[in-house]
Amino acid sequence: MSGTIHIPNETLATLEAVLFACGGPVESERLRELLGLTAEELTHTADKLREALDAGERGIQLIRVETAYQLCTKPFVAETVKKALELRKSPPLSKAALEVLAIVAYNQPVTRSFIEMVRGVDSSSIVSSLCDKGLIAERGVLDAPGRPTLFGTTEAFLRCFGLDSLQDLPETILPAELAGGTSIPADQLSFQDDQPPQETAAEPPQAGTAEEEPV
Repeated sequence: MSGTIHIPNETLATLEAVLFACGGPVESERLRELLGLTAEELTHTADKLREALDAGERGIQLIRVETAYQLCTKPFVAETVKKALELRKSPPLSKAALEVLAIVAYNQPVTRSFIEMVRGVDSSSIVSSLCDKGLIAERGVLDAPGRPTLFGTTEAFLRCFGLDSLQDLPETILPAELAGGTSIPADQLSFQDDQPPQETAAEPPQAGTAEEEPV
């Protein structure tokens, strides 16, 4: 039982130090190797560290991103931290960018052609912008003529939307504005048996149709 596991304070401190030094997410397997812990012991250690950081008004919290752990600042100190780092507050994502994210999140891996087929408008600049922001990334190529690039969401996407994994995505696609202002059940944009999307002969958006929205 996890309640009988004894974790030395030195191990707890080492976990905190490793996560602090690495900055980004560190895979559980790597942490187990570094600390010499079993999977259960690592989970118990991470839980103890999370509890310690959540106690009082500490400015740091421990989060889990799928199979990795990461230290990050708490929301209530965000503005001060941004000022300290001289970072400008990022503008909110546009409706068009959220549409693309929803399509990618629920159907990944997907090609840009598939995204444009769903939206009915050229989306190349939005895809590039979301890649630059680190919210989506290339996930290989589709075994089809032209070998188009496949895209999927990233750990940054999960952190931005407060998700531990893709399994936590809501059953209804967000934002509600997608496809004309109504919520779309996820299964209406999903493929059977988790197969990658197939390239189709759908015609590209014609000149004079809906223009691409800025990200």
